[in-house]
Amino acid sequence: MNYDFDLFVIGAGSGGVRASRIAASHGARVAVAEEYRVGGTCVIRGCVPKKLLVYGSHFAEDLADARRFGWDTTGATFDWPTLRDNVAAEVDRLEGLYGQTLGNNKVEIFLQRATVAAPNLVRLADGREISAKHILIATGAWPAIPAIPGAEYGITSNEVFHLDNLPKRAVIAGAGYIANEFAGIFHELGVEVTLVTRGDKMLRSYDQEIVEKLVGISRSKGIDIRFDFKCPAVRKQADGSLIIESGNGDDVEADLLLFAIGRVPKTKDLGLEAAGVALDADGAVIVDAHNATNVPSIHAVGDVTNRVQLTPVAIREGHAFADSVFGNNPRTIDYSAIPTAVFSNPPIAGVGLTEEEARATLSDVKVYKSDFRAMKNVLAGRNERALYKMIVDGATDKVIGLHLIGPDSAEILQAAAIAVKAGLAKQDFDDTVALHPSMAEELVLMK
Repeated sequence: MNYDFDLFVIGAGSGGVRASRIAASHGARVAVAEEYRVGGTCVIRGCVPKKLLVYGSHFAEDLADARRFGWDTTGATFDWPTLRDNVAAEVDRLEGLYGQTLGNNKVEIFLQRATVAAPNLVRLADGREISAKHILIATGAWPAIPAIPGAEYGITSNEVFHLDNLPKRAVIAGAGYIANEFAGIFHELGVEVTLVTRGDKMLRSYDQEIVEKLVGISRSKGIDIRFDFKCPAVRKQADGSLIIESGNGDDVEADLLLFAIGRVPKTKDLGLEAAGVALDADGAVIVDAHNATNVPSIHAVGDVTNRVQLTPVAIREGHAFADSVFGNNPRTIDYSAIPTAVFSNPPIAGVGLTEEEARATLSDVKVYKSDFRAMKNVLAGRNERALYKMIVDGATDKVIGLHLIGPDSAEILQAAAIAVKAGLAKQDFDDTVALHPSMAEELVLMK
């Protein structure tokens, strides 16, 4: 058949943009449709603007610590609209670059919603139908909202970057990345923060000793963390404030409620079921190792598949898809030893097996630790301590996990993750000369 395009991508996020660009570089005729803004969740209303808010919030502690280093910071004030608007301007700049990248690669962009009309047919919001030999679903995920009375009074990470003013009191519902990161951001910017979760743990995929350290430090900073908080309903009062019910009488009053309870694949009303594409119980597109669905012409990458909801993973999946289908280079993604981080305050980072996972699968596990105060914290008079953990397979001496909490943990872990991915041994760390004085040197000094 003579199709309008070789590839039509629905969703111009990180995975969709990378797939479009690489496919076009292989000579494919490519189009992409985006109903909101080019760049997707990460660039527009996710990890990029959130990390900029993290940077902004850290100045609160930095300014306080600066006095011990001889700086007079009298009169320092914070203005939320300035930070908010500067972050928004940076997002605008990045969106322009993403659009420019697509244009430079001769990818045609349709700035409107697109749905799947048939295995080789896409329908745009304006009614036009476009045929394509291949269709790639890269629509990402969407914040989950609980089905409770009063849920409409809360906001999600989609709206949090555009607040007119910071609230005096905020309740953040959730136990994952977004919840813990915004708890730290809001607290440092002067908001009274209560972090609540239905369960009895935070950040379940991370090493729990590291997580417990974060919970303890967060509480010491003044963040009110409450477990087993069921939140059966939310009530709005006459003055506009909210009552967030706990289910046990320990209700919380707040000016803002942020739901950060997870993200669900964005496949609703996309036409996939009618086209015969198989979805799982959560609405995620079911794909094989080559990002292929059960319909030969339709593929999917990124958060919409609900495999690993991380931007760098979506980018690699998009690249692999384009190389496989259009570059005559079939390849798959290795999902082992993916480094991850939570930009909480302090940040945590990890790669490989946690201590819990290692003990559940191996008979001989050795755990090395370093519990220390960063040099900067010592002079600042801050008692906050860092904790590094190394998980080792006792039978082989292979390092199978690294888990950190402390300043710059993510920056330190990226290089160390290479060692875990490469299968290096504890002895290789021991044989490496320490870079002194640094926090990172603790990785090669653990006994």
